[in-house]
Amino acid sequence: MNRDDAVALYKKYNTQEHLWHHSLAVEAVMRHFARHLGHDEEYWGIVGLLHDIDYELYPEEHLVKAPEILRQAGVSEAMIHSVLSHGWTICTDVEPQHAMEKVLFTIDELTGLISASAMIRPSRSLLDLTLKSVKKKWKAKEFAAAVDRELITKGAQLLGIDLDEVIELTIEGMRTIADQINLA
Repeated sequence: MNRDDAVALYKKYNTQEHLWHHSLAVEAVMRHFARHLGHDEEYWGIVGLLHDIDYELYPEEHLVKAPEILRQAGVSEAMIHSVLSHGWTICTDVEPQHAMEKVLFTIDELTGLISASAMIRPSRSLLDLTLKSVKKKWKAKEFAAAVDRELITKGAQLLGIDLDEVIELTIEGMRTIADQINLA
């Protein structure tokens, strides 16, 4: 599956702009981590783009419908496993095994915290967002309260990468598409 096919598939099942922006953010961060870790940027990006394929139509059954949707589109079982692994301990029992799956598990929620952190800045931009600003918001549990900080911490530990570095790399990845998600 190439990116154009992935975009078409995503848009077949999802129409909400904020969900599209989230998928673009996750895709960009996955690509950034792939470059950083020396892996296949295209593959990692497509997994990131498709990770919430069933969320808009089936929010209460998130990742229950995804395998069927992805299989019908001819997506490989390996990619389906990767998509499912981001819901580990939340809505699936598919444990992240590979570096790519561990990154996806870790950064999915983190992109939401970073987006929220950028939106409250006077600039409303990722371009001047710092690790220090995100860490300050991290400590404020009422800020972006739905973001599971323990899950992000657990993911960073699975990756064997310091949490601060994970946050920095996620900010950097999101900056590459800041204009596309209205955070430039």
